[in-house]
Amino acid sequence: MKSPSLSSPVEEKIAWAEECYNAFGERFLEDRALRDLLSRLESAVKISREAMLNAGILEICRACEEDEGGSCCGAGLENRYDGWLLLINLLMGVKLPGSRYDPRSCYFLGRHGCLLQARHVICVNYVCPKITQAVDPRKMKSLREKEGDELAALFLLHERVKKIGKE
Repeated sequence: MKSPSLSSPVEEKIAWAEECYNAFGERFLEDRALRDLLSRLESAVKISREAMLNAGILEICRACEEDEGGSCCGAGLENRYDGWLLLINLLMGVKLPGSRYDPRSCYFLGRHGCLLQARHVICVNYVCPKITQAVDPRKMKSLREKEGDELAALFLLHERVKKIGKE
């Protein structure tokens, strides 16, 4: 399964991921190591999102998007995603969007935030100055540790999915 290039339009990457999922989803999910990595990532995502909520970051981002006219999740950010990462989201039960919610925003930003579970490293790591000024440094340190666990799990899962997909 040759995935579309990173420079391909997001709609093409989504179509490829959905085609792979429909054709080979069971094959992926039969792999015990992949299922274990999916579970590890799901747990890590839940923990890091709870830390974001508890630190007040989700509210800061919501206010920026809704009250101040835009957030860091701008149009074009979706171009960083590859087909494999979108396939991982499908394996996690995410329904990928068929169109962009807001023309100014990332293709994967919906009415209530990011639609994806498995996010690109830049989406996990980036923190704007407004957040760094508003959030207690101890909470940021704790969040960063949790995000590190999320990214480590994502990396291992990404590699496993590619290995199975290329067999």
